[in-house]
Amino acid sequence: MELFPFIEKADIQNIKIFQEEKLKQLLVYLEENSPFYQKLFKENNIQVSDIQTLEDLQKIPTTSKNDIQQNNDDFLCIPQNQIVDYSTTSGTLGDPVTFGLSDKDLERLAYNEAISFACAGIQKGDVVQMITTIDKRFMAGLAYFLGLRKMGASVVRMGPGIPELQWDSIFRYKPKYLITVPSFLLKMIDYAEKHGIDYKNSSVYGAVCIGESIKNQDFTDNILSQKIKEKWNIQLFSTYASTEMSTAFTECEHQIGGHQHPELIITEILDDEGNPVKDGESGELTITTLGVEALPLLRFKTGDLVKAHYESCKCGRNTMRLGPVVGRKQQMIKYKGTTLYPPAMNDILNDFDGILCYQIVIQSNEIGLDEIIIKISTEREDESFEGEVRDHFRAKLRVSPKIEMVNFDVLSKTVFNPNSRKPITFIDLR
Repeated sequence: MELFPFIEKADIQNIKIFQEEKLKQLLVYLEENSPFYQKLFKENNIQVSDIQTLEDLQKIPTTSKNDIQQNNDDFLCIPQNQIVDYSTTSGTLGDPVTFGLSDKDLERLAYNEAISFACAGIQKGDVVQMITTIDKRFMAGLAYFLGLRKMGASVVRMGPGIPELQWDSIFRYKPKYLITVPSFLLKMIDYAEKHGIDYKNSSVYGAVCIGESIKNQDFTDNILSQKIKEKWNIQLFSTYASTEMSTAFTECEHQIGGHQHPELIITEILDDEGNPVKDGESGELTITTLGVEALPLLRFKTGDLVKAHYESCKCGRNTMRLGPVVGRKQQMIKYKGTTLYPPAMNDILNDFDGILCYQIVIQSNEIGLDEIIIKISTEREDESFEGEVRDHFRAKLRVSPKIEMVNFDVLSKTVFNPNSRKPITFIDLR
């Protein structure tokens, strides 16, 4: 298969024309097969034949995660007996949202991951160790496996956790790449140093990092990435995806944002009023999936605030690139006049040595204002540590949250929940 699709090398105008043809096909498909979008088109007097350009998408209302949650079955475009895999994602109202995938959708998912991993430099014959779950109805692990298999790589399906077993597998099968939550690399390094493992001379060249940001907005390494590289000189590649998109944005070797695959997804970056932001501004990523058979989405608002970059990349791709996620729109915190997002607080906490795990809890106080509680488990015993953390927050973010010291055995059970793909470092109780 072609791992560097021609359309990604095309000029911007030809990419736009290509996507507009794909959009017309999608609209016809939705009008014929999607009860939800049939109703939406009818209620808003939308003639799909009137939607000819990407700019015409503005004539169609956006779709939210609440819409899918409340009308899950109406989004399905195929009979239930054609679904070959069920995946779920958590909904904003608490109940999971089900995504059925057809056989064609699984092929699309494999294609997406194959060209995404190729973007990061993975090649046919490379050994890749998956430090992520492939069960519990999570789409991501399945997608990684299918993509690596499709491109001809060898897969070591280790699953998350247990540094001892990860290192045993690394020295046994000699993977060139890892797929992992980046903060777990610090746990692997810590285990290796405590047990005399020569990790710096392992076979690992790089890691595709999922679930957590490793870059600042200017594409420099953030604190988490710096701490990993200070100890272990490996390449770290960002990737961004979601179950709803069935598509990944993965960095190439130049590491200046995740490349869009124009044959798989249309992207819009919208402001609070639903209008496209100006170039260089951040806004809410809104996506339209292309080529999805079972549950395609039209103008779906992801809730993630991002910045798009349109300059051509030295890798030869002319596709739009997504920068690191600024934060989730629903996780915005107003604290004593300051607007905050969890990634900024993660950076501060990751800057400290001696923190075993942490969790940021946001709740409303008795007068309805946001309150921040930082729960920390640390191996440091000096009483000054709590004050140091608070002072660092004041210096960097101009806020002074409440700090709670919690025993590691207690806090780790909620942070490293076995049912979650990544550490649960943020809880919103508002």
